[in-house]
Parts: sequence; structure tokens; C-alpha cells
Amino acid sequence: MDEKVNFGDEIVSPEEKTRRVGEVFSSVARRYDLMNDLMSGGLHRLWKDRFVARVKPRSGEQILDMAGGTGDIAFRMARRGALVTVSDINADMLEVGKERAARKQIEGLKWSVQNAERLGFANSTFDAYTIVFGIRNVTDIPAALSEAHRVLKRGGRFYCMEFSTSDWPGFAQLYERWSSKVIPKLGKAITDDEASYQYLVDSIRRFPRPQAFARMIADAGFVRSNSEPMLGGLVSIFSGWKI
Repeated sequence: MDEKVNFGDEIVSPEEKTRRVGEVFSSVARRYDLMNDLMSGGLHRLWKDRFVARVKPRSGEQILDMAGGTGDIAFRMARRGALVTVSDINADMLEVGKERAARKQIEGLKWSVQNAERLGFANSTFDAYTIVFGIRNVTDIPAALSEAHRVLKRGGRFYCMEFSTSDWPGFAQLYERWSSKVIPKLGKAITDDEASYQYLVDSIRRFPRPQAFARMIADAGFVRSNSEPMLGGLVSIFSGWKI
């Protein structure tokens, strides 16, 4: 029997999931940043600042920002002097990122269409690998983690930020109602695409809890695998090192 995977709550082939995830982000690319503000009440900006503070990008470092899309993380790291390659499987998201970089006069970024499961970079290329709110959309997450490990130099660091479900009583139920009832309707109003935001909500619900995902990072070969939950695990920063 052919392998099947989840696309939200649907069961599809891996190839169909990859294609449909691409369609989701092509559809929402132009309003992606506005929707992030509306969905999080602007908190995503603080989470991203905290994430980059954990990464500690240094001047001259080569960093791969995977699923970098519209550039939010790459811009923050480039301002600290890092040499950032912004990669995404979706060319439409990267085009939005390039336009934003030009408006903000952020130079020195490289842009590359890449599949996280099969990166086109040589072994031991980067000092750090970052992926923010992107790993849950990857069809084969263990393959993507293995590729992250491969392209990092010895001593390189892996950092990921991702959503999951919260374990705070009360807040968890409140967020569940908000995400299931309000976010898809916001997507309809802002992007005329309710289905794509329903998929994004479903993908968050299905993502592993922080401790489970930290184990997946360790299984990919990283040491000192760690998770830093926020809001009861609704958002977590994950890290690991290649030795």
C-alpha cells in the first residue's frame, strides 16, 4: 500500500501534500504578514525577536533560513551582520521577501528555491540553520531534519520555532475556539481563502508536542536537543547542535 500522510485532517499521498502545501502558500503570500499580525495580535514579532536572540547570529556567519518566505527572520539576522541564504519551497513567498528586502534596503541576502527534504547545498556549508513556522508543513519531517544536520558545519547549530497545542487549562480551550472559528474566517476576509487557513489551523493541531519534537531533533543526530515552550507550548523554540 502506498504511504499516506496528513494534509490537515485529510489523508493524501506525500506528493499531493507537497503540491497542496505549495498552493496554500502561493495563495496567501501577498497577505501572509498581515494575517500573521491579525492571528497573533502582533505577538509573532516578539516571538521572532526572542528566537533570533537565541540564535545569536554573528557577523560573517553563513546561515540558512529555511522556509524563510517573506524574510522576517532573515532580516533580523542580516542586521546583525550574518550572511543569510533565504530558502523556501515556494517561489511566490520568496518574491514577496525580495520585494520587502528592497523596500527596507536590506542587502546581502541570497534567495534560493529549495525543498527542505532535499537541499541543494554541499555538506557542512552553514554555521546555523533556522526554520520558523515551517517545519510542520514539510511532508517528511525526519528527512528535513536529516538534511539540516547534513548541511551544517561541525559545531553548527539548529534552531526552529513552531506552533503546537497549549497545555495551559483554560487558555488551551480559548485558543482552540479562536483558531477553529475565527482564523479561517479571517483568512476568508483578508485573503479570500478560508480553506488555506483551515489547513494551517489543522496542521498546528497535528504537530507533535514540544518534548516529542525535541526527540525527533535528537534522532536526526543533534546533541543537546532542547525545547523552550511559550504560552504552555503553543509556541516553542527548539535547538540542537551538530558535533
